Amino acid sequence: MTTKVKLGNQHPTQSVILPYDKNKSMSQRAIDRYQRTGRKCYEWQVNMLNPILAIDDEKLWIHQKFGFSIPRRNGKTEIVYIVELDALEEGLSILHTAHRISTSHSSFEQVKKLLEDSGYIEGEDFNSIKAKGQERLELYKSGGVIQFRTRTSSGGLGEGFDLLIVDEAQEYTTEQESALKYTVSDSDNPMTIMCGTPPTPVSSGTVFTHYRDKVLFGKSKYSGWAEWSVDEMKDIHDVEAWYNSNPSMGYHLNERKIEAELGEDELDHNVQRLGYWPKYNQKSAISATEWKGLKVSRLPVFKGPLFVGIKYGNDGANVAMSIAVRTLSGKVFVETIDCQSVRNGNQWIINFLKNADVAAVTIDGQSGQSILVKEMKDFRLKSPILPKVSEIINANSSWEQGIFQKTICHNDQPSLTTVVTNCEKRNIGSSGGFGYKSQFDDMDISLMDSTLLAYWACVNKKPKAKQQIRY
Repeated sequence: MTTKVKLGNQHPTQSVILPYDKNKSMSQRAIDRYQRTGRKCYEWQVNMLNPILAIDDEKLWIHQKFGFSIPRRNGKTEIVYIVELDALEEGLSILHTAHRISTSHSSFEQVKKLLEDSGYIEGEDFNSIKAKGQERLELYKSGGVIQFRTRTSSGGLGEGFDLLIVDEAQEYTTEQESALKYTVSDSDNPMTIMCGTPPTPVSSGTVFTHYRDKVLFGKSKYSGWAEWSVDEMKDIHDVEAWYNSNPSMGYHLNERKIEAELGEDELDHNVQRLGYWPKYNQKSAISATEWKGLKVSRLPVFKGPLFVGIKYGNDGANVAMSIAVRTLSGKVFVETIDCQSVRNGNQWIINFLKNADVAAVTIDGQSGQSILVKEMKDFRLKSPILPKVSEIINANSSWEQGIFQKTICHNDQPSLTTVVTNCEKRNIGSSGGFGYKSQFDDMDISLMDSTLLAYWACVNKKPKAKQQIRY
């Protein structure tokens, strides 16, 4: 007697689907073409393809835009491949975009394999260009073409397509959307499909989130949405939540595979595995209002020596130095001294350290750390603090708390303010730690990193215990 396999939820937990006639959907045609490869569609994939490929009486797509969010490893991109294979057979022009080169290249390989498994022969039936980041497939008999690109703020300008695919849509930025959304405008029957997962604290995109909000609130015309998600945080061991949010459970995904993923990061599990949409701001991690609220109207009275933070940039181009010092009111005043090219050497840093009343120096950045340490030793300066990864994580967290608890104050240096109010979080380590990165290439985050290192050293410095003499 065979035991019936328990399947995941085969229908979206939340969706907005425009009315359509199932008999007028092109989904069965696409499924038949896909299954020529020897693969089989899952039930939930069929349920998704029906509305995505539905047409009206004028043979126009019911959903000119369609977005869907499914937790990782469920096979969400397979939906896209089925649509793309059908579009190639229909002679359409397709642009498949992704955030990473590796993802774009993997999709190229997958669609190429689908063509080969359908019986087509490269060179005879279709042509392929394998330049990484600029791959292309052309099906000769129909004239259908698909291009695979990694997204940039200018990619796609001046080109026209019938179908635009936005993979890894949680990283889709407004600048990229401005460059790509007009690429399908000239088509007689355009369609845009966005697929991804809910954004994490370090995701750079905002378009996917805004699109979801507009469609769910009924504010977007000719648009559809579907998601598998939980509406509130769940315990990571909640097996029913696994089945609710993962439609491929019982197919290629099972409980054992999810158990192997489990760690200590509850938020990451809820976002990546359960489709939870967090309620945090995807723009600057530190807002202009929050930073402005810490500005002093006049220079405070300082109390005690300086704490210096030095950060060598991740690209090895620049080094920044900042200071932190306690004030009479109990707050910590921070200020950037300078940010210079590493080509200028370290003498400007050494000169400052020699002439200032410095309690401690903290240096981070492997690109120049060891050289500066040796130079400080040569000039008989006090040995610096070289923080470990766990201490860097602690410094970033301490900086965030200092801003929210208003224990930091500053004099509104334009350069520092610009970097602080245009930053995003990035993952550090595997236990939920975070650091910061700049939102713009021309802003050096090392400016803020040096400041937060100085602040961290200042607030963690324990006052010297008073010597007690007993008789």
